[in-house]
Amino acid sequence: MLKLSLPLASLLIFAGCSLAPTYQRPDAPVAAAYPDSTDTAPAGAPAADLAWDEFFRDARLRELIRLALDHNRDLRVAALNVERVRAYYNIQRTALIPGLDAAGDAVRQRTPADLSPSGRATTSSSYSVGLEIPSYELDFFGRITSLRDQVLQQYLATDEARTSAQISLISAVARQYLALLATDEQLALARQTLDAAQRAYELNRATFEAGASSELDLRTAETQRAAVQANVVALEQQRARNENALVLLIGTPLPADLPPAGSLATQELLQDLPAGLPADLLQRRPDIRAAEHQLQAATANIGAARAAFFPSIKLTAFGGTGSAELSGLFEKGSGRWSFAPSITLPIFAAGRNKAQLDVAWIEQRIEVANYQKAIQTAFREVADALAVRRLIDDEVAAQETRVAAAQRRYDLTQLRFEGGVDSFLTVLLAQQELYAAQQALIQTRFSRLANLTTLYAALGGGWQEAPPASPEV
Repeated sequence: MLKLSLPLASLLIFAGCSLAPTYQRPDAPVAAAYPDSTDTAPAGAPAADLAWDEFFRDARLRELIRLALDHNRDLRVAALNVERVRAYYNIQRTALIPGLDAAGDAVRQRTPADLSPSGRATTSSSYSVGLEIPSYELDFFGRITSLRDQVLQQYLATDEARTSAQISLISAVARQYLALLATDEQLALARQTLDAAQRAYELNRATFEAGASSELDLRTAETQRAAVQANVVALEQQRARNENALVLLIGTPLPADLPPAGSLATQELLQDLPAGLPADLLQRRPDIRAAEHQLQAATANIGAARAAFFPSIKLTAFGGTGSAELSGLFEKGSGRWSFAPSITLPIFAAGRNKAQLDVAWIEQRIEVANYQKAIQTAFREVADALAVRRLIDDEVAAQETRVAAAQRRYDLTQLRFEGGVDSFLTVLLAQQELYAAQQALIQTRFSRLANLTTLYAALGGGWQEAPPASPEV
């Protein structure tokens, strides 16, 4: 075996020359800055470096996110995919190292007289035991190295995909929780409005029965009460659907000991998220990094396809003892060894190797397009979120002004109705406007918080959790 190790080591030194093209990152097909960029956020830690439990301050939401990270089935499948591809990589990289097996053979055979050199039937035996290197391909042209690099890049892409799935899950849980809070507030407002509509109906019925008002006012009040009641039922259904969607995201029933729910007003999300430049997304977004790893895997596959045009060199080797008698295996002079290299040179394959190389190049161009599309998608997500962030506060302020004006109008019409100046129709119109304005304000506040959550995820935030605080000494 020592005699075999020297030529084997020299062959391994010359092996591993890769024919894969040198990887070059494609240009990012986006502008150097976001459209109408007026980002005034102070310079600080990028969103990708901000832990999710530092961005989300609501105790109930934090606990829901932790439950989702532990129980969500999609995230669990993504993690198992990482383990599976890593196992594939461990299998592929072993092809670069010669295997070593312990082997033992025992053969006993009879040779008939007409086949025996002596003209007599003979029975012979042979025994051998030792170590052998099974068929091992010397990677002179990098085929095995390229395949190993391809699986490695696929493993890295899968790991980045798992990180991207975690960011998407955290963002989805946060948005669904905020949607549930918004529905709760809308439902509470609808019930409050229903109480007011019920009182107005009872008042109109009393005045109608006393002959002090017309049936038109009574039926108008009844219509308003029925409309708000139907809205209450619809919101109750919506709340049930929102809670069911949240349970599905979390992957387990909601525990009874969760912290108390907050409100839209108590959500203290970090607003000053520095957007940076589009080029920063190449390193901060795991989905873009995953697409780049897939591109690098396709590039490595070109090297494997190129190597198919060159000779394939394989060798087998054995070293041990052999004897015609079992008792003589370990006697002096029973040493046995063999070294059998072989070479295969492709001459004619009906264009198969050329077609495989063409496929590898086409797949590489497809991955270039996928990588650039991932950049464009990320660019748009950030640009959309920034556009909303730039104007959403103005929209909230406008809705607050609308609610204040509608409330004052309703109060005045109520006074005029009670004074006999206006009919109940005027009160009804004012009440409808107030209710619509209050519902719109809740929806706008939800949109503002949901957009901050979306911007945080679009900038690559949400893949890490803050380390636990060290105990005070």
